[in-house]
Amino acid sequence: MTRTTTLMLASIALMTSTIAQAQVAGSTVVGSATAELRKVTAGWSANRQVLGQAVFNDRNERIGAVDDIVIAPDKAISYAIIGAGGFLGVGKHDVAIPVSQLTQVDGKFVLAGATKDGLKAMPPFEYER
Repeated sequence: MTRTTTLMLASIALMTSTIAQAQVAGSTVVGSATAELRKVTAGWSANRQVLGQAVFNDRNERIGAVDDIVIAPDKAISYAIIGAGGFLGVGKHDVAIPVSQLTQVDGKFVLAGATKDGLKAMPPFEYER
């Protein structure tokens, strides 16, 4: 084997091990660790389980529906945009409620202590233009 061939093979071997190391789980900053993924799978899917769902108070009265989920710029808290009141979108009043205030009871989203009138009295949520 010539010296050039040996250097080429050594370079390929080094490149292969570097590529393999980059693919090893847990060796990269991007993505989630296995423990984090367990938490994620126990969470709510915004698309499947949250958006469009009715929101009730602790007296089982329907007070609105989840229209959107907004994540704050610092990602410290998420908000559920709840549409309260109105009929077929006319007169609807959107409010931002921290997701941490929502609980799930028997498959329903519950905002304890809330009423339709209470939500309507809150300042309306408006998207930044």
